Amino acid sequence: MDSAARHILEHSRRGLLRSGLGMAALAALQPPSARHALAAPALPRDPFTLGVASGDPWPDGVVLWTRLAPEPLAGGGMPRAAIPVRWEVAEDPGFTAIAATGEELARPELAHAVHAEVGGLLPGRAYFYRFRLGEWLSPTGRTRTAPAVDATPAKLRFVNAGCQNYQQGLYTAWRHVAEEEDLDFVFHYGDYIYESGRSASAIRPHNGPEPLSLDEYRARYALYKLDPDLAAAHAAHPFLPSFDDHEVQNNWAGPFSQDDGSNPNRPAVPPEIFALRKQAAFQAWYEHMPLRRAQLPRGPEIEAYRALRYGRLLDIAVLDTRSFRTDQPCGDGVKPACAAQQDPAAQMIGPAQQEWLAKGLGRSEARWQLLAQQVPMLRVDSGQDTVPRLPMDKWDGYPAARRRVLEALQGVPNLVVASGDVHMALAGTLRPDYDREDSPATGTEFTATSISSGGDGSESRPSSARELARNPHLAFTNNRRGYTLHEVSRDSFTATFRAVAQVSTPGAAREDRARFVVEAGRPGPQPA
Repeated sequence: MDSAARHILEHSRRGLLRSGLGMAALAALQPPSARHALAAPALPRDPFTLGVASGDPWPDGVVLWTRLAPEPLAGGGMPRAAIPVRWEVAEDPGFTAIAATGEELARPELAHAVHAEVGGLLPGRAYFYRFRLGEWLSPTGRTRTAPAVDATPAKLRFVNAGCQNYQQGLYTAWRHVAEEEDLDFVFHYGDYIYESGRSASAIRPHNGPEPLSLDEYRARYALYKLDPDLAAAHAAHPFLPSFDDHEVQNNWAGPFSQDDGSNPNRPAVPPEIFALRKQAAFQAWYEHMPLRRAQLPRGPEIEAYRALRYGRLLDIAVLDTRSFRTDQPCGDGVKPACAAQQDPAAQMIGPAQQEWLAKGLGRSEARWQLLAQQVPMLRVDSGQDTVPRLPMDKWDGYPAARRRVLEALQGVPNLVVASGDVHMALAGTLRPDYDREDSPATGTEFTATSISSGGDGSESRPSSARELARNPHLAFTNNRRGYTLHEVSRDSFTATFRAVAQVSTPGAAREDRARFVVEAGRPGPQPA
């Protein structure tokens, strides 16, 4: 194993120990020994209502997830006890060739969620999995392990998707993702849930007011996971989950975030109180995602950034652009630049994460390097005159931080950034400093549109033509709902922007709106 692969795997394997939870917490989450095994309760209803999922593949294994919830919208409906759950992994959907089996405890402290970190599997293989509890059998899921660290796969296929506001549209795009063939993974960039309260004009309403407590966040995740199209996508492919802002609160920023009172229905709260909300939100996110124990939150803090390797073809850095940033400058929103936007000390990912990123990708020996993160790095100036207007919640609000990151990665030969958040598709060329004409092209960014957020959308927005004219580094914008399909080979990195015509009514067909390719050694998207 080369040094880059060892760095990537060791960072992930040691994440829990560095988090301060230590070996005692790790042992507490392990399944019981035979002499301490607990009897499975007799349940009158199916406990697997929220489906199954897999995620964060390694060459020798993957995380398998489910949550026991016979009454998913009423607190779960499980007894207040730790319940042993059996899992099975097979080489075939009929489970005639069993590859691995085991048992995990579903604990009431974690809403009876199960996170089984399966090992001992073969690299680069498709597997099928399921869970058992007494007489009940879960749906069958399909997953795939990562290639061996020293292998060079001929091709990888993955999807980038997120922003799935339940109230604003149906998850037709997730059904199309479920039907994609031979995906190696789905990167979910965030906004898995939306924290807003029930809307009278919603296509389908939320199940209650804006969540503040752990129980309320759990109920919101349960509502989203009950959607059959989202459940189908999880069962079909392994996910690499990340989070953005709506998993906690719109546009929250950094360790000292607070509720500033902008919501007229709720008074402002200080940072120490907002930290309690973060704690509840992060725990609920962990409980409902196929994550490793290294991502178990520590109160209001979480180490969500991590690295994965797909052989010698692709190294992936999953970033966290929320937890370590400074507050949005210029009062947030889309604004002309102010002095705070030019602050050279402003942070987007924080010094520790930036150092980890530069070391990890700086020593990468993979052909391609992917930054899987939340908000666009590309400059998107929507001004109408000589004064730029920039989105202060994106990297445009933190140009010094963007410059530091891209300059630190200038030696990385084939850098691609995947992002989302803005409810439109983008393709463009990354530069450390968009105010300098001689700033070199250092990478390519593909921003996925939303699954449902923003409603049906349109082919373009009123500002689209102006944005393309004011931002020559942009090659494409589109305002439909959907996702981005990526195909990676030794010599090319391709993005196909897939869309649906509407999310207000079911059954919309899949449409490909554009296709771009990045050639190895030549940053920037080219029409394909």
